[in-house]
Amino acid sequence: MATRSFFDSLSLDIGIDLGTCNTLIYVRGKGIVVNEPSVVAVERGTNKVVAVGSEAKRMLWKTPGDIIAKRPLRDGVIADPDMTEKMIKYFIQKVISRRFFVKPRMVIGVPSCITKVEENAVVDSAYKAGARFVKVIAESLAAAIGADIPISEPAGHMICDIGGGTSEISVISLKGMVVTNAIRVGGDEFDEAIIKHIRNVHNLIIGEQTAERLKIEIGNASPDKVIEKVEIKGTDAITGLPRRLEIDSVEVREALQEPVTQIVEEIKKTLGQTPPELAADIVERGIVMAGGGSLLKGLPKLVAKETGVPVILAERPLECVAIGAGKYFETMRSQDGSQSVYDSLNI
Repeated sequence: MATRSFFDSLSLDIGIDLGTCNTLIYVRGKGIVVNEPSVVAVERGTNKVVAVGSEAKRMLWKTPGDIIAKRPLRDGVIADPDMTEKMIKYFIQKVISRRFFVKPRMVIGVPSCITKVEENAVVDSAYKAGARFVKVIAESLAAAIGADIPISEPAGHMICDIGGGTSEISVISLKGMVVTNAIRVGGDEFDEAIIKHIRNVHNLIIGEQTAERLKIEIGNASPDKVIEKVEIKGTDAITGLPRRLEIDSVEVREALQEPVTQIVEEIKKTLGQTPPELAADIVERGIVMAGGGSLLKGLPKLVAKETGVPVILAERPLECVAIGAGKYFETMRSQDGSQSVYDSLNI
């Protein structure tokens, strides 16, 4: 115990939101220290890292033939283990000062719908990046902790975390997930739906960055009194020439209807699976929404309308998973002073 306490005092507790779109890292006592796109650029053939994060994202679809820029995660899971390891290692090296000679403990939020093989890939990448101990937890549990939901109470709390690759809805009580459902629909599917709609309706080919800009600037999930318009540029699917197009918020809402409906139906399904006593608590306390996808204009309002349950947007929706992962050990420690989570995990 004394040895463990000594090493714990020297070690860093790091919470990681290894997201499809962005990677966030929370360090105990410091807060969010990394918030960068989950993108890696490497030399073709040698796999030597050229850029990571924001700099690498600027290279997406714009690199010369000898450089590859890509996202190593897809739908919330690792698609390229080697690149994911390089990315995590790069971010961790930015965080850890050389004076820390004890390897950090990492808690990583992952979608509950991933397979054991996919989970092992996350753990392996973290260990190879320099972790002393790795704990993987469900993103919704991390988001609930990060949103300051009192999960220790004997009451039902619903959290809906909409990330880049997945959406996860959970009912939590007494530090455990009573009901949880996850689908591989998130911010990426919003972008893809916009790209597909503009191609089918206007014969215009646009890239992911243009679709993301439309989603952020005029994207919406429920009708609004003000109709907003944005001019975009793309490639004509017939002539192959560059072309401009003005598109309004009504059309973007129509484009987003399918993925938004999938998320709303999953929330309703989870409510239907919730025990009556806990469902009563949720009706009183409301549904908490987190993740970048929850920032889609009008989505909380639409969820409230479709479910009849109040909806609260978390104070820092983009950072909830990373903050919750970083505070996991502290939150899960026994409150009565008995065996701690450290002891039960044998670390």
